[in-house]
Amino acid sequence: MYAYQAPLRDMQFILHTIAGLEEIASLPNCEDVSAELVSAVLEEAGKFAAGVLAPLNQSGDRQGCRLEQGVVHTPEGWQAAYDQFRDAGWVGLALPQEYGGQGLPKLVSTPVWEMWFSTNMAFAMLPQLNVSQAEALQIAASLEQKQTWLTKVVSGEWASTMNLTEPQAGSDLAATRTRAVPEADGTYKLFGQKIFISYGEHELTPNIVHLVLARLPDAPAGVKGLSLFIVPKYLLDAEGKPSTRNDVRCIAIEHKMGIHGSPTCTLSYGDEGGAIGYLVGEANRGLATMFIMMNEARFGVGVQGVGLAERAYQYALNYARTRVQGRDAITGESGQPILCHPDVQRAILSMRARVMAMRSLLYTAAGWFDLAHHHPDPVIADQYRRYVDLLMPVAKGWCTEVGNEVCDDAIQVFGGMGFVEETGIAQYFRDARIITIYEGTTGIQANDLIGRKILREQGATLYELIAEMQQTEPALAHSAALTQLALPFKTLLTDLKTASDWIVNQDQAQQAQVLAAATPFLYLLGTVCGAWQLARLALAAATKQADSSFDPAYCQSLIELTQFYFHSFGVQASAYAATVRQAGESLIAFDFAQA
Repeated sequence: MYAYQAPLRDMQFILHTIAGLEEIASLPNCEDVSAELVSAVLEEAGKFAAGVLAPLNQSGDRQGCRLEQGVVHTPEGWQAAYDQFRDAGWVGLALPQEYGGQGLPKLVSTPVWEMWFSTNMAFAMLPQLNVSQAEALQIAASLEQKQTWLTKVVSGEWASTMNLTEPQAGSDLAATRTRAVPEADGTYKLFGQKIFISYGEHELTPNIVHLVLARLPDAPAGVKGLSLFIVPKYLLDAEGKPSTRNDVRCIAIEHKMGIHGSPTCTLSYGDEGGAIGYLVGEANRGLATMFIMMNEARFGVGVQGVGLAERAYQYALNYARTRVQGRDAITGESGQPILCHPDVQRAILSMRARVMAMRSLLYTAAGWFDLAHHHPDPVIADQYRRYVDLLMPVAKGWCTEVGNEVCDDAIQVFGGMGFVEETGIAQYFRDARIITIYEGTTGIQANDLIGRKILREQGATLYELIAEMQQTEPALAHSAALTQLALPFKTLLTDLKTASDWIVNQDQAQQAQVLAAATPFLYLLGTVCGAWQLARLALAAATKQADSSFDPAYCQSLIELTQFYFHSFGVQASAYAATVRQAGESLIAFDFAQA
């Protein structure tokens, strides 16, 4: 086992150079965010991640969860760790102060969550659900519901879940069957079954607040007939304390390939007369509210991608530095660690380059969240809101796929020891493989990107983003250290623009080909955005090299890392663009009876 080292230098450099921490600290309600405060938060989070969460990760994976007589038992140490996590105020780090949170910007909380996911993702999924649910309740819940439920969710005193999927429906929410029957007292009784509910049952908190999609008796068909309900595990007494057990039961937990410490539950509602629920927001408008929680969760899953990739990278780098095997391929010297081999060096640098590309993109997007929420100019706020909406499928889909690839490469560095569970690296690959699927598979993210984000507005926001990317090209051309990347960067943007034009300009008869190109286009956009962010990072590093407060060797390494990304991964953009334009026709023509 190799000890986790929080990548604070990388995090701080990105926050202060390209993610806009100083600008965000000047926004209304963000004025208390100083560089000293951010450093203190990150350092304490790193200590907690390494000292409390990391030691439980492998044991939690081995123990897993078990269901006994309707009660889910989480791994040893989970309860003590959660109590410490809650008492330290980590749950509400970026949630509003008026409900008990600390109100820090999302840009500050994002690297903190990366540390949680790096060291113990199965554990961190529990408080992550609180953050996602709190975002939804802030917008849609009534004042009474906020006072009753939201404050407990923000503090972490009670846990949260998101209940969408059903056995017969899967990702097709239009097929949802769970029923909500109105009662005379204004409550509702729910009947149905939900599957794949993370932390749907456990004893870590005195109550669990389920958010459940269900249909009213007179609801229209499809997703337009879904309403959202708060359904607590325990109903509350007159003093607002958990008392009577509600009619919701865990009837099974999934036996997954990874994330074993997180119970994935099948919940049954209404087996004994109906589970009491409370309508959130307007009837038949539940999916719009749930999408708030889903988007927050999807961004969080993207952060899981970079978190797991960072941990796998650290594992592989440490192993490559200490594992002695073979002879140096250049000098022939024996007794050298495997890091001397060029192909191992390639694998290690490939991992670091992709980690930094993902991290830079996600932190920048977190800053966009804050600008959208706090900027006093509504035009600027709307611009960044649209950027976030456009790139949410990329943040979730591309970052989880790339995170999975990085974890896969880490196993390759370990060689035969990589698939031996005792070394620990296999767990990260097993965990990472799952995150590409939940909260919407990569294909679902890609279809969302093409259909709801690009074609709905004929690519307006995408073209606006491309125009903003183009502003980086002259800076590269005028940088002595990076001028050789100006032309490759221009080529990247040309490939993206050409593929975007092709998608936008296809008529209705070609929609099958367009959708067939969705996933390659998501990869294309992610690859180009990653190159853009690394280019910005390298430009900042080139500027900071002359600053005595920065390590010039570190700054030079960021420049070289960016060059390596362009030469190893940026060049793949042309292939993705060609696939977008050309592969759909042959795909649609293929006779799948012959498959």
